[in-house]
Amino acid sequence: MSKKSVVTEAQEIQLAIELINLGARLQLLETEVSLSRERLLKLYKELKGVSPPKGMLPFSTDWFLTWQPNIHASLYMNIYNFLVEHAGISGIEAVMKAYKLYLEQMPPEPGEEPLLSLTRAWTLVRFFGSKMLLMAPCKCCQGKFVVDAMDLNHDYACGLCHMPSRAGKTKKAKEAALAA
Repeated sequence: MSKKSVVTEAQEIQLAIELINLGARLQLLETEVSLSRERLLKLYKELKGVSPPKGMLPFSTDWFLTWQPNIHASLYMNIYNFLVEHAGISGIEAVMKAYKLYLEQMPPEPGEEPLLSLTRAWTLVRFFGSKMLLMAPCKCCQGKFVVDAMDLNHDYACGLCHMPSRAGKTKKAKEAALAA
């Protein structure tokens, strides 16, 4: 094995570790890292102490278009687009750096998972790459938000300016109000 391939493998392992620590699912790891599935499974179990979650990755744009996820996805995509345009980074590096910045702005409650996972953020970027989603300005606040590319978006009002009637009325919010 040449010295160059050892460095590449070490870099791949470091990338896999960073992705796992950010919450990447196995399918994301397999796509972005050239290590074998067995090696990734072993690394995941070593870092997390459990096997990676099973199941399919999100394959629909619908989740990103609902009220609260749309606000988080829009924040993430604005950060991602800024980094790609102004910081000269791309690919998985841009996805990871944007995700870290997103987490700084929207830290989850202690013991909770972030609303937007790294895997969803990565999937979101892929949906933009395939032109299934795009950014549209809100007619009220002029902020840029994630929208379906097939919708009529010329008169778009975001979920912050035009909040749905049931926004924030989750089971968790009801339980918190009862406890208070």
